[in-house]
Amino acid sequence: MSKYRLLRQRVVESEHHRDDTLIVPQAATDEQLLHCHTPDYVQRVQSGTLTKQEIRRIGFPWSAKMVERSRRSTGATISAARAAIDEGISANLAGGTHHAFAGEGEGYCVFNDAAVAIRTLQSEGLIQRAAIIDLDVHQGNGTASILKDVPSVFTCSVHGVKNFPLRKMPSDLDISLPDGTGDDDYCDALRSVLAKLEKHQSESGQFDLVIYLAGADPYKNDRLGRLSLTMDGLRRRDELVLQWCRHNDLPVAIAMAGGYSVEVKEIVDIHSQTLHIAKVWSLSR
Repeated sequence: MSKYRLLRQRVVESEHHRDDTLIVPQAATDEQLLHCHTPDYVQRVQSGTLTKQEIRRIGFPWSAKMVERSRRSTGATISAARAAIDEGISANLAGGTHHAFAGEGEGYCVFNDAAVAIRTLQSEGLIQRAAIIDLDVHQGNGTASILKDVPSVFTCSVHGVKNFPLRKMPSDLDISLPDGTGDDDYCDALRSVLAKLEKHQSESGQFDLVIYLAGADPYKNDRLGRLSLTMDGLRRRDELVLQWCRHNDLPVAIAMAGGYSVEVKEIVDIHSQTLHIAKVWSLSR
């Protein structure tokens, strides 16, 4: 959990982000959460009446602070999505909670911020079509489940085939990679994903927004990752995604997603690199 505080501190102290605006997000409202989550689940999260099994599945104990943090993390992705539409690119310094289903949480995820953000903006008429590019090392099962019957949102996930979750839910596009996949093979797989996204756009219509889950956990030193990307490989990954968005003139909101290196500094370094690349991309627009 300390990575969030340390990442914000790194951004505040960075010369690269001197002119960037840091905003404390509003908490996601019930109305916004209910675009993707069941009323019963939202109510039981808020009131602390989840079962022990449900809390165990989420992975950390219930508290009022946990609920507030989960609402604000979701609210931050909503805010980042709005800012991306207005300014081209934005980032949530947390988020990427892609294991949250409509009626249950899982894997440190309580509410599904990317799905809620997109469905909220669609309900307001700000966007019609969107894509989620999920490059966390774990498959975005909750996102795939929530959005499976929403043809206006294209979900894609590049993840470790043998990694959590054991039961994968089919996204619109899933790329499963073997343990030990390195920089070159990963980037080749990502290029294939982006080419298929390009083809889907040409056939079904332009996206109005991309939400990019820039997980730090494909890194070679990640305890839960099982892939072998280097810092340079993660840089290439981020550049491929953001260059594709720029080429297609697509607003992009970034969420940090997972990272579980023993050295927390390495996680912060990876997320900071993503933010620096995003800054360079924003200046070159």
